[in-house]
Amino acid sequence: MNGVRLNLENKVALVTGGSRGIGAATVRLFRETGAKVVFNYKSAKAAADALVAEVGGPEYCVAVEQELSTPEQGRALVAKTVEAFGRIDAMVVNHGVWPPVDAPIAEMAETQWRSTLSINLDSVFGLTQAAVAAMLRQDRGEGDRAGSIVYIASTAAQRGEANHADYAASKGALISLTKSLSSELAGKGIYVNCVAPGWVETDMSAPALNDPPVRERIFATIPLGRVAKPLEIAGPAVFLCTPYAGFMSGEIVNVNGGAVLVG
Repeated sequence: MNGVRLNLENKVALVTGGSRGIGAATVRLFRETGAKVVFNYKSAKAAADALVAEVGGPEYCVAVEQELSTPEQGRALVAKTVEAFGRIDAMVVNHGVWPPVDAPIAEMAETQWRSTLSINLDSVFGLTQAAVAAMLRQDRGEGDRAGSIVYIASTAAQRGEANHADYAASKGALISLTKSLSSELAGKGIYVNCVAPGWVETDMSAPALNDPPVRERIFATIPLGRVAKPLEIAGPAVFLCTPYAGFMSGEIVNVNGGAVLVG
């Protein structure tokens, strides 16, 4: 008896920020489903090239050097995805920045505010706009969805994050975007959902997790007593793009180790 398999053969997925962490785990998992994948990276070319080779080479996976901080750059990445494999069926918006130094709102530099929102939100507008347009115009099989979009937000989007208002505001906007676009697009066959991780073992969280007092405070809030592995976030994200999630749209999937942070 064969085990249950998430099957996305003949589909094309775009993963933003895919060279490491949650993004790289998502690329690997999409490839295990049979999907072809495009992902972008900003500067980690060696890691990106190694990941492409690991998951089957350029016939199945393409890495694009593309900064994401403007709508134009987001639209350009979608265009490169369609150019590479002829279509786009799923998009996991994973890239983002979390300035690690505490910045009280009374002292936060306007440049930090604008930089965080441009990366975490402005680029997402361009990505979404272009991906939706492409999904709506391409052919699809009978009974197939037109496309899937999954935003990676954060529990900070729901409970706030003192001294990181820029990050929390940008991720909170993704939750509102999920709900708005689900209402707008579900009837057209595009499913829009969101995964909201708690603390995850990534390069972005390393400064906090490597500080013993901070690490102790973080672990004390998580009933499972640890932070997530990147694959534990990639799993729900990819699942939301499969037929097994065929009646889920507009949902915020919390993945936080049992930390009850929202009502």
